[in-house]
Amino acid sequence: MDPRSIAAALALATPGAAAQPAPAPPAAAVIAPPRPLAPLRAGYPEGAAGDANVLLILTVAADGSVRSALPTAGAPEPFASAAVTASAGWRFEPATEAGKPIAAKIRVEIRFSAPPPPELAREASPVAGAAPAAPSARPPQAPLEVTVHGEQPAPGVASFTRAEVRLLPGAFGDPFRAIDMLPGVTPLASGLPYFYVRGAPPGNVGYFLDGIRVPLLFHIGLGPSVIHPAIVDRVDLYPGGYPASFGRYAGGIVSGETREPVPAWHGEANLRLVDAGAMLSGPLDDGRGAFVVAGRYSYTALLLSVISSNVDLGYWDYQARIGYRLTPRDEVTVFAFGARDFLGRKDTTIDPETGVSTQTERTLFNTTFHRLDLRYDHRFGGPEDHLRQAVTFGYDVTGFDKGAHVTDKILGARTELTRRATPAVLVRAGLDLQLDVYDDNLTTVFSQDAPGFASLFPSGPQTTVGVRGDAVITVTPRLEVTPGLRVDFFTSKRKAHPILTAVAVDPRLAARFAVTPALRVVTAGGLASQTPSFILPGPGFSLDLTGGLQRSFQTSLGVEAELPWDMTAIATVFHNAFFNMTDALGTNAPPSGREDGFPSTFDARSLGSSTGLELTLRRRLTRRLGGFLSYTLSRSERHVGRSTIASAFDRTHVANAAMSCDFGKGYKAGTRLTFYTGFPITSAVGDRVEQTGRVPPFFRFDARAEKRWPIGKRAWLSLVLEIANAMLAKETLQEQCVPGTMRCNPVTIGPVTIPSLGLEGGF
Repeated sequence: MDPRSIAAALALATPGAAAQPAPAPPAAAVIAPPRPLAPLRAGYPEGAAGDANVLLILTVAADGSVRSALPTAGAPEPFASAAVTASAGWRFEPATEAGKPIAAKIRVEIRFSAPPPPELAREASPVAGAAPAAPSARPPQAPLEVTVHGEQPAPGVASFTRAEVRLLPGAFGDPFRAIDMLPGVTPLASGLPYFYVRGAPPGNVGYFLDGIRVPLLFHIGLGPSVIHPAIVDRVDLYPGGYPASFGRYAGGIVSGETREPVPAWHGEANLRLVDAGAMLSGPLDDGRGAFVVAGRYSYTALLLSVISSNVDLGYWDYQARIGYRLTPRDEVTVFAFGARDFLGRKDTTIDPETGVSTQTERTLFNTTFHRLDLRYDHRFGGPEDHLRQAVTFGYDVTGFDKGAHVTDKILGARTELTRRATPAVLVRAGLDLQLDVYDDNLTTVFSQDAPGFASLFPSGPQTTVGVRGDAVITVTPRLEVTPGLRVDFFTSKRKAHPILTAVAVDPRLAARFAVTPALRVVTAGGLASQTPSFILPGPGFSLDLTGGLQRSFQTSLGVEAELPWDMTAIATVFHNAFFNMTDALGTNAPPSGREDGFPSTFDARSLGSSTGLELTLRRRLTRRLGGFLSYTLSRSERHVGRSTIASAFDRTHVANAAMSCDFGKGYKAGTRLTFYTGFPITSAVGDRVEQTGRVPPFFRFDARAEKRWPIGKRAWLSLVLEIANAMLAKETLQEQCVPGTMRCNPVTIGPVTIPSLGLEGGF
């Protein structure tokens, strides 16, 4: 929390207190509270009696909407529920700090007055037979308390809101597909939803949704994410040095936060060339609860059958969340989500004797995962004091041809506590445990072709217990530090293997220093540990603890500046060191082979490092004219044997530029440019590996156009045309040289072009 907001909150909440006043902040840093655009009215609840006062703690987002409403302790029912229900429709002029809109918390008191008896109401009516005026709550005259929203981003985190991503070309309205736009992110190939983050390979990047680990973030076939964008509030990228609440990954963290269901009817739907999706949310039990359901279904297979009759490709996903308030301070939530992806190939064989053709389908890729999260939230004390207890059930499976598969049955539990210990110290602590039971039958299919592959995933249980804590400490009104510590204990017992154990002790430290109200220095660093990982993340895939944990040391130092015209500039230097890594993609070492015929580089360990500079210039894309520029200059290296080489997926320069414009009358358009240098070319010289050059760079152009029509007061309909790689550029992945000659030929893919024409609507 910003120290200036704490001083403002204390001054407003405790007038006349004898405490020594804090140093006065600069005038430019004064926080202007939210102001209602209309009277804050709430209908008198049916069946209630008498007068009542309800004190609400509202979280007003930077766009002026009410993100959440929490009654204080002792708020009487059904008045508290009526106030919370009504708050979903309130709109504010948002709070500002130094003239910039910010999210803020505000306390308001809603006063309910009982309506007069029917006979008195008829007597007071000036027109015979006129209905009495609808009773309502009187709005407060002024806020009692204003504080900046407690979920201030951690130092170094980069975020996109769903509202911004809707206008970002090439993301197709999906917040998770905007990750490759952020600095520090290096894509494997254009359009592929796998990437390196500050030198960490895809298998070392963790995916989370509301704190729940997600095994697979994107659908197959260049598809969207497995989470419907309408339920996503924002997506955060923690490239390194992240808070202690995240762990068990030695690379970056991608964390999505869903919107809390509000007790008001809202819906969205979209129809595109490749899939259709919908979302619906509404109230339960007169506003004491709320629900949201969403999902998507792809009919890609139907379109592919016209182009290629031997390819079968499809996916679906679902999300459902129900929240119910037991008391003004106690709430239970049930959140379920999952997805399936399928890729198959149909082969036709003809009997040479009879001439009869037979068609068989071969499964190339078939994944499914499910999550069920049960939460209990209790709020106590101040607005930031919060206790959560949650239990998570999960099931992951990845299948191949002839019934081969890997599965993971999951049982997890976590406890999270946030407590404002003093006005200057916010304490966060947690305890979590997870049991994974892995099973596979890969040996039945791969025993002859690749027995080493099957041996990587032995069946058996794996347990993880972790405890963590950190504290956000306001040392001075200008300096905030966040020391933290995370400790994880791992055990693994696979069939025919002894019990393996490992302990990870990962300290973290982050700081934010305000040089001026518009200029900040941020730094973050710490250790991160992870069990051995597979090449790419996938449901059911996990290596045991043979070889020990992977570890990384992550550091960064950055400067953030608020510029005129609502622009923000960020410059960050970083250095990551990796130890005992399982990075088969990045080592690029010639496979020496093992006795079982399986390449030894697949599970080989290596050292690595990544150093770079990240630059960002941003103006919110939701503005009439918005833009986003990002540039990363970096060098990622791997140390294998006697060789120190660039990572196989190292790109020296990665640049992105996007712009969106609202032309008025419902017309919007945007463009995006992507450029990155090619991968290194390496060759073996004796027992060493040397870099001999790089493949050609790649350039991509995306475009988006939208026309929106309002329908009534709340509904809308849009026609959206969007295309990624509009110039049909091909990408070179490597060079393949003819043995014994000096002739090398480029290996290219593409053009990977994703066109989309769709209808979107909502209310």
